[in-house]
Amino acid sequence: MVMSSFTSLRLALLFSVWALISPGSVAAQTPQVLPSPVSLADVIRLASERRDEIQAARARMRAGEARPAIVSALEDPMFAPSLDHLPFMLGGADVSFTFEQQIPLSGIRGHRRASALANVDRLRAEANRTTLDVGIQAANAFLMVQERRRTEALVSEQLAFARDVVSAANARYASATAPQSDVLRAEVEVARLEALARALVSEVRGAEAMLNTSLGLEADSPVPPLASLAFAQPSPSWSAIKAALTSRPELVAGRAEIVRAEAEVEVMRDMFRPMATIRTGPSYTMAEGRGWMAMFGISLPIWRDKLHAGVAEAEAMRAMSEADLRAMTRMIEGDAAVAVSQLQATSDRQRALTTDVLPRARLAIEPAVAGYTSGQLPLVSVIEAVQALWLVQADLITADTELGLAWARLGRAIGSYEGIVQ
Repeated sequence: MVMSSFTSLRLALLFSVWALISPGSVAAQTPQVLPSPVSLADVIRLASERRDEIQAARARMRAGEARPAIVSALEDPMFAPSLDHLPFMLGGADVSFTFEQQIPLSGIRGHRRASALANVDRLRAEANRTTLDVGIQAANAFLMVQERRRTEALVSEQLAFARDVVSAANARYASATAPQSDVLRAEVEVARLEALARALVSEVRGAEAMLNTSLGLEADSPVPPLASLAFAQPSPSWSAIKAALTSRPELVAGRAEIVRAEAEVEVMRDMFRPMATIRTGPSYTMAEGRGWMAMFGISLPIWRDKLHAGVAEAEAMRAMSEADLRAMTRMIEGDAAVAVSQLQATSDRQRALTTDVLPRARLAIEPAVAGYTSGQLPLVSVIEAVQALWLVQADLITADTELGLAWARLGRAIGSYEGIVQ
């Protein structure tokens, strides 16, 4: 009975271990990071949640949020035990214990706090800018994977057709209705496509590694199927885009920098006002015994040239911040205008390829194949017609990718991917 119980226990343990190490169990315990299929909007969202650059930017922002309390606080008080008088005969001593505190007689503490708060706004805008930059990187990686996978599927389709052409050429050569050169020419096309297919395997793997890296994942993590691209239609009007540009993180940071520079000017002007020092505490003298002492002092800001130079420096920094904001505003408006134009150009090209060029290229295939089958056309006519179709299909894949990039760049130019990328 004891042996039977021991055997049952061993079997239970073995089944438990097998359940833990089985692939299905591992898949069930390991949550899938990416949804399937994953969309462009999912990629941008996940990148903003996982990338360490964003975590670092938010940590800088949290560090900046602690700065106002630091710079606006009073100086630390000083406790100073003092031996005021010690006779040579060592018959006693005059001693005191004083507490000293410096208090500014101006609004410098409030202005320093305002400067630090403005810097917090700048750091928050920098964090938003980092989020937008990470999003466009993830979008580029997503579109690259999609382009490589679609190209790989297209090459597989081309390879299947080329092998059919080889079979047809061999059949005609066997029946003495076509020269051997047709077979060799068709085999050359198959060899070319096979080499391209082998190269695309590594290209797809590299694009997937880049996508995983842009999402903060391991480079060799599996990438699920990608969803089809979907964008807002129609594109936003220029008036709506220009209104949205005011919330661009770069402009928010520029305005915060102006506020900070103005606060620094006030800080330097406060330097003209004196600093008060209060000192008080118990004392003891040999003649009078115990007592209390108090002192009030005030600083003398007499080195006016240095103070005027500090104000001039702060005012120059404010003027620089204002000029930087004006220049940045013009550049951002120009980037947005370029993004709108590029979107229109890529949209027109993609539409023309889809509705006009691709149908025409497909229409040319059937007559060429029929002509070759009937012996009226050489094999090169079929290959040229098919290559023309393949070239158009490859151009359409490129146009779709460029259209996706144009939409993503428009979102980056506006300062938000919401409502742009779906």
